[in-house]
Amino acid sequence: MILERLDVPVADFERATGWAVKPQGACKDTVCVPLPDRARLDPAPDDVPRIDVEAVAERLGMPLVGDDASGLWGLGPETAVSGRALTTAVAPELGLPDFDGNPFRLSTLLGQKVLLVAWASW
Repeated sequence: MILERLDVPVADFERATGWAVKPQGACKDTVCVPLPDRARLDPAPDDVPRIDVEAVAERLGMPLVGDDASGLWGLGPETAVSGRALTTAVAPELGLPDFDGNPFRLSTLLGQKVLLVAWASW
């Protein structure tokens, strides 16, 4: 989840992370994690309930990194609750041109171990 601010509408947080914010805490499937009082913020002037992402990320074990120069933060998947960053090892379908310009689909390697390396010059 890419953020421009650390207080976000509860609905946006729920949609992006799959964690529902309920009176008993943040819940996903049958797991509910109590949230600190500081996690729930008073509604902004627009009356939209908001949540303190730093407080929730800390409680759920979600990595949160920021770039002050751009004013952006990245919120990663929970790790403390599930014990791992990825909940599945199934990669989404990915299609890119190979060195010769021919289309290549990641699914052609199904059943094999694959290492994806991404790089950007910017």
